Amino acid sequence: MQLTTRTATDTETSSVHTVTVEEGDSLSKIAEETLGNSAQWPDLFDASRGKPQPEGLPAITDPDVIYAGQQITVPDQHNDQAPPPSGESDSQERTPPPAQTPDGEQTPEGQTPEGQTPDTGQAPPPDDTRAPSPAPATPSSPPAGQPNPERSPSPTTPATPRPSAPSPSSSTPSSPTQTPETPAPSTDPASPAPASVRSDGPLNLRIVLGSGALLAAAVTGALALRRTLQRRRRKPGQTIAIAGETSPAEAQLAAAAEPGGAARLDLALRTMAHQTARQEDGAGVPVLRAARIGARTVHVLPEDLSQEPVAPFVPGEDGWWLLDADAVLLDEDAARDVPAPCPGLVTIGSTDTGDLVLLNLARTSALLLDGNPVHITEVCTSLVLELGMSPWAGDVEVVTVGFGEELPQLLPTTRIAHMRQPAHALRDLTERLLEAHQLPDTTHQPYLLLCASTLDADIAWELADVIDKAGDIPVTVVAPASTTAPHFPNAELLNASLSTPQPLEAAGHHITIQRLEHAAYLQITTALKVAAQPAHEAEGAWKDVPGEPASVEQSAQLEQPDRPEAPERQARPQHGEQEAQPTATGPLANSSAVAQNAEATGEVFPALLAAATDPAGLRLLPSPAATPQTQDDRSPSTDTPAAHTEPCPGSGEDTPNAEPTASAASTAANADEGTTDDPHAPQIRVLGPIEVTGVAGTGHGPRLAQLATLLFFRPGRSAETLCADMDPANPWSLSTLNARMQGLRRSLGNDPDGNPYVPRRKSGQDPYRLSPAVRCDWTRFLQLVERALPAGPAGLPDLEEALSLVRGRPFGGAPLPWAEPYQQEMTTRIVDVAHTVATYRTAPGPHQDLGAARRVVATGLDADHTAELLYRDWCRLEHTAGNRHGLHTAITRIQQVNQELDCSLETETEQLINELLNDTDGSASKTL
Repeated sequence: MQLTTRTATDTETSSVHTVTVEEGDSLSKIAEETLGNSAQWPDLFDASRGKPQPEGLPAITDPDVIYAGQQITVPDQHNDQAPPPSGESDSQERTPPPAQTPDGEQTPEGQTPEGQTPDTGQAPPPDDTRAPSPAPATPSSPPAGQPNPERSPSPTTPATPRPSAPSPSSSTPSSPTQTPETPAPSTDPASPAPASVRSDGPLNLRIVLGSGALLAAAVTGALALRRTLQRRRRKPGQTIAIAGETSPAEAQLAAAAEPGGAARLDLALRTMAHQTARQEDGAGVPVLRAARIGARTVHVLPEDLSQEPVAPFVPGEDGWWLLDADAVLLDEDAARDVPAPCPGLVTIGSTDTGDLVLLNLARTSALLLDGNPVHITEVCTSLVLELGMSPWAGDVEVVTVGFGEELPQLLPTTRIAHMRQPAHALRDLTERLLEAHQLPDTTHQPYLLLCASTLDADIAWELADVIDKAGDIPVTVVAPASTTAPHFPNAELLNASLSTPQPLEAAGHHITIQRLEHAAYLQITTALKVAAQPAHEAEGAWKDVPGEPASVEQSAQLEQPDRPEAPERQARPQHGEQEAQPTATGPLANSSAVAQNAEATGEVFPALLAAATDPAGLRLLPSPAATPQTQDDRSPSTDTPAAHTEPCPGSGEDTPNAEPTASAASTAANADEGTTDDPHAPQIRVLGPIEVTGVAGTGHGPRLAQLATLLFFRPGRSAETLCADMDPANPWSLSTLNARMQGLRRSLGNDPDGNPYVPRRKSGQDPYRLSPAVRCDWTRFLQLVERALPAGPAGLPDLEEALSLVRGRPFGGAPLPWAEPYQQEMTTRIVDVAHTVATYRTAPGPHQDLGAARRVVATGLDADHTAELLYRDWCRLEHTAGNRHGLHTAITRIQQVNQELDCSLETETEQLINELLNDTDGSASKTL
């Protein structure tokens, strides 16, 4: 552990030193190592609470949540009884003065505390009445991170937060994961590009953690795609590694991400290239120096300022071309076939008006950076992350030196290579140019060398000489200016340490340079590492999720006896760990063939076949009523010691959270107790867009529903944490939070005994929470599934009832970042249940019902349209039905999905497609 000592002047005799939090640390562990007694962790917390932290890391406000890189202040052991810092109380049970009661309660004089909204029938103020940063602890909210005297952090508390989850029951799987260095971040994986990128609405181009909206979108997209691949590569029933808590960096970047800006520019440039190719004069695609993305505008700057604009651009100011607001752009499918004309475009900074400025690195030989070496590395990091995920940089070779060693393995693309030494990069570049010289007819991809370490003068000279001889091959070096500048006299020079505007000559603008803060980068790479971990074996009831048949012949033998006891596990195909290679097969059926087949059948499934591009469009029909559940049927929660404890959803007690899974059966048990006593209690529905009983879908309703969901899944959080969770980029103010709490209390009403479903807080130490009686569809889903899975096909009614609760993607299309871990687990479990029902309903025997199988596949794909497991189930059921056109439709759809994700088919999918297409002997059942 690294220790940094400094002198404190708080008292005449006291001295303190700080400890840098490292992976696996906790306050109790640090107290044991520095003070000799782990029970003295409150002294460390009191000394460190609220103190400024290294750039990019939040202040310490919760003894159970510390991040790698934070500084823990260790007081001198001979001065343990020193008074607390000014403004902080040494009492853990301090009661706020009567004039400042929390949560909008009135004072004895009938006055509402300042900054809070009275509980009247009028609409609360809009959400944008928020402070620029989280409100400090006030008497109306618990002091930030004040420890509970009845609990102390476990000696094994990790240095990173984990998701608050209820304690798992005996039938609920845990999902162990490797403790990361820093908290792991989030957004649902692989969200498809927006249907229309030329929206009339403005883009939200916020800058957070030194990053612009395009870099934030690149990071968010990388995490999303990694998590999608992680889900796809697990076997049925297995649990993926899920980081329990979304890190501050991921939350803020997700809030600032604006993929629409990149998509708009990409379509405009590909449309320009398409229009140029159609011109008869043979003019090539215009070379661009830079681009600029505003809230409603897109500009590009041509290399030749005298050149006339090419559609879809029109003349702008100062030589810039402006994207015509009325221009017709290529659709996404057509644009995908047009090579990106400017693959080297990357965000370099932002103007004082908030526009993002992109520099075309491929048109310059060098970009030199001056300033602090740490800041130079941060600039290089921002460039490589954006290039690694940019929609137009697929053909760029990016080489990093002196940083980013882990990125080639963590990013889901293969554009980045890491070299240990500048001399290695020089040799690689030389060989690359020699290869291009020997093969002159090949396409020459841009070669970008990003070096954060100082170059030796000789290496710098050799680089300049090689680049000078590169000819038509675009080669660019980004490096520190100290030793490189003399060899690149015409290079653009920027100061990486300046946080104020500086001139960018290539664009003719003053920009504030973009650099991703190092602490944020550590949190992002930790999240990527978690998303790259292999799945864990199934546990509890999930062990009874059937595997996939290894062959077509075995699929006819999947039917199990109708019995209540747990069936034997089905055989699963053996396969390697390597990724599938790309396939060259294309669409196998057209829409007319699908429509003809739909007209020729009388089953319900034609709706699924006719919707070849959206099989999830077929909704699950209502299932038979489930058997009433008694109290004895419920899975009891278990009290297992754990490192990180947070209140269980639906209760006011602390429950263990040993594993980074986002749910457990105790949530279901607690909620079910409420439903037994109060069947009319409000229900929170998260298995689709968030809905809450009694909360309107307009006005402040959607935000109130999100707040209710947050309180259900993450009870007991401080006001500051709630404000940040509800809007990571612009946290709510305390007055906004209290106004929303009052609005939610009015919407949910009271229980039969007159107690509000949103209890009032009587002191600043009372938690923000919901009544334990509030119900949730996710807990009901778990109850039904965990009871039904061990019963095999006999549990089909409960499984189908559970799937009838699913209305789409959990938490909707754009959940708040805190919900990411829950969304991941819910998605995998929905896919598991849909696969289970489809397997039982496809197998020959008394339970076969191909129409029901199609409906559950549609429901599962509605929750996760990338789940190859369900596409394989779809292929098998169409093969069983003897429906060749339906099989072709399923194959076409999974190929389209993989093309959208820029991924290869899984090995199992390729093998299954080949086997089914070649199986013409009619061995499978041909009955519907």
